[in-house]
Amino acid sequence: MLIEIYFLIQVALIPVIVEEFQLSLLEASLIATAPNLIMLLMNIPSGFLADHFSPKHLLALSMIIEGISAFFVSQTRNFWTLVLGVSLLKVSSPIYHITGLSLLSRLTSSEKVGRWVGYHNALGNVGTAAGLVTLAVSLSTTGWRLTYMFWTFPVLFWSIIILRFPHFGVEKAVKNDHSKNKNGLKKSMLVLSSNFTILLIAIAVREIGASGSNTYMTTFFTDSKGLSETAASLIFSLGPFVGILGSLGGGFLCEKLGAKKALCWNIFGCAVTLLLLPLTPNIPFLIFIYTLYSLFSSALWSPMNTLVAKFTPEAKRGMGYSFYFFTEGLLASAAPTLAALIIEFTDVWLLFQFSALFLFASIGILLLLP
Repeated sequence: MLIEIYFLIQVALIPVIVEEFQLSLLEASLIATAPNLIMLLMNIPSGFLADHFSPKHLLALSMIIEGISAFFVSQTRNFWTLVLGVSLLKVSSPIYHITGLSLLSRLTSSEKVGRWVGYHNALGNVGTAAGLVTLAVSLSTTGWRLTYMFWTFPVLFWSIIILRFPHFGVEKAVKNDHSKNKNGLKKSMLVLSSNFTILLIAIAVREIGASGSNTYMTTFFTDSKGLSETAASLIFSLGPFVGILGSLGGGFLCEKLGAKKALCWNIFGCAVTLLLLPLTPNIPFLIFIYTLYSLFSSALWSPMNTLVAKFTPEAKRGMGYSFYFFTEGLLASAAPTLAALIIEFTDVWLLFQFSALFLFASIGILLLLP
């Protein structure tokens, strides 16, 4: 929950940053692209760490980095130091997610991974929602920096609790797994199997569409729909609240339909609702369609993470999630700038058609999986 507090705040702040620092939309996109690039570079070493070191210490480290970086952001008054602070904050994300998801997949049976990832993501959405609500309150009172300051202390306090927590019981088993398979069973250790490679390509194509539209959602609300920055942040914050139900529903669908079918249907729902968003005639209908989009967006993570666990060997699960997050991060770093160029030369609402096209293409690639 706490690691996701700042997940969408810098994206929701783009209209505010444009006004405060007198930037173009393309310049302001650095607040999304630079942190994503840092996350990209951290993915592979994070996978190595997750496969070889104690989950307890890595989880605590991720929260210490998050807390200190958030405090730094709350004190900055320059755009470039803001970008630096948010980028450092994002270092915590790959360390946490690769360690946490690897640990989760090792603690439960393969049949129940989807369900537990659903619970995991639901709590993540609670954190994201709490961060955005805090931002909306901050924007209407003392300013956005209060949001970063407010959550610093709970995050650092929780890192102490993690350090005092007993070991999770997988360290010895993973260490033994590595020693036994050091020179043998090479085929089972190959992370990039044909099925996993197909999955990564599908993830990459989906990310191009999803990252661009998510980055400029609040810009769409303010520029195309004429909402205030505070109102746009409040509507944007509905996404994580709905995501709590979506994550739980995604885990349920993953068990009932299978991971592949559940993922395809959720991506299809995202594409259709993105196409409908620019056509909304009034604010209530806009909120309804955005709520549906958020529901489908959050429901796809359980089947996606389940497929990663399915197509990677247990002892290399950390590296499997590294490739997964590296692929997402690579496209997430480039997509916001590409989306900004589309908006600069056309209009923000055309971005959703561009996004939907890539989402439909990713479904076609996923159908190649067994």
